[in-house]
Amino acid sequence: MVFSKVLIDWYLKNKRELPWRKTSDPYHIWLSEIMLQQTRIEQGLPYYKRFKSAFPSVLDLAAAPQEKVLKLWQGLGYYSRARNLHETAKYVAEELNGVFPDSYKDLKKLKGVGDYTAAAIASICYNEPVAVVDGNVYRVLARFFDIETPINSSAGIKEFKALASELLDEKDPSSFNQALMEFGALQCKPRNPLCESCPLSSGCLALQKNKIKELPVKLKKTKVKKRYFNYLVVYSEENKTLLQQRTGKGIWNGLYEFPLIETEKPVSEGAFPSEEKINEILGEQKLSLELHNMKPVVHKLSHQHIYTHFWWVKAESVGEEGIPVKNVKDYPVPVLIANFLEETALETYSL
Repeated sequence: MVFSKVLIDWYLKNKRELPWRKTSDPYHIWLSEIMLQQTRIEQGLPYYKRFKSAFPSVLDLAAAPQEKVLKLWQGLGYYSRARNLHETAKYVAEELNGVFPDSYKDLKKLKGVGDYTAAAIASICYNEPVAVVDGNVYRVLARFFDIETPINSSAGIKEFKALASELLDEKDPSSFNQALMEFGALQCKPRNPLCESCPLSSGCLALQKNKIKELPVKLKKTKVKKRYFNYLVVYSEENKTLLQQRTGKGIWNGLYEFPLIETEKPVSEGAFPSEEKINEILGEQKLSLELHNMKPVVHKLSHQHIYTHFWWVKAESVGEEGIPVKNVKDYPVPVLIANFLEETALETYSL
């Protein structure tokens, strides 16, 4: 079909040189695809290189402690991807003798591997004729064929998958899938697409109808939730502090943070909401409490905005649970706290 030929020709001339494009090793392809979910290539590339260096094989990744995996992932966001990555590595190592499944159907059974990732691995590594559909693919197809079905609706997901499958070059699915994704990333960009130099412009219905900016259509997201975090940055006279590990199914599961008090609304220095909570942590030997940042640090996630204050708490001692301040940097923490540590140089601070 002309569509696939034009795309593949464009790809061979314009594709970016990326390390995972020089291999068909399923471990490396899987690693790159998991990292690039909801992440730009420019951001994900350094992480891919670090992971590949630290864990040359799936067996190395499987043998690593979770804390090391989370520490290397720190700053990339969506930490469930890192936890699933580690769990899947252990499963492949222990249950599959270190060998990845070689079909789309079996790849989908792996934890953290959905339709898109399974299709990408199957087509790139095994040349299985199965179409990939990611944000770039949605955009290209919606514009070229003038499709107004919302891409984040059940009907849209089904329609675009069927269309991508129909267009797929079954003789070379690897090149076609990568070409379609790369075309959306470099040519048919979300904003300011390069329509003037587009090799598909003569057949693009959205361009003909002046609808480029209107497509693809996406249903409005649910309302973003506001949360108010107050971190107690404890600093003892023996140069120790306190960290706690987040558990449960909420954000940042498995990462470490300072003792947290979450409130329903913002608080000020003169109206800290819970002296009792501080006493639960430190007993009655607290010496001082000082608000570090008058303006909250706003950390925006896809579904919630976290307004954060850091409070310096001077204490005589933090007991056996205390961590030497100089060691805090070794723990995997949310980027919100990593930025705070970098800005404040905690190990040199004293009240």
